[in-house]
Amino acid sequence: MKFMQIYDTTNRLAQEIKQSEEYVNYKMAKQALNLNSSLKEKMAQFEQKRYETQLMAMQTGKQDEEKMKEMQNLYAELVEIDEAKKFFEAETKFNIMIADINKIIGEAIRDVI
Repeated sequence: MKFMQIYDTTNRLAQEIKQSEEYVNYKMAKQALNLNSSLKEKMAQFEQKRYETQLMAMQTGKQDEEKMKEMQNLYAELVEIDEAKKFFEAETKFNIMIADINKIIGEAIRDVI
């Protein structure tokens, strides 16, 4: 019976996440971004640069300064656009919430992992 309670609790957590201010704001910011095709394209370019930069750092243990600078320049351009700025703010708040949840769960099971 305890086994099913864990799944019930997890499903409740999932619903609470979807009803959270952080999730709702992030989803709305993403939808607003997607309405502007040129901004959506710029964001896709930024995400690609961010991914490449992170991947390089993980694989080599060091940053590619050129890619980092390109990503920073693109970010600086994007945050001047209201929809993009709101998206980045909402994304950050949502990611912090998810990281906090993961940390709580991780600490609860730390002794077995």
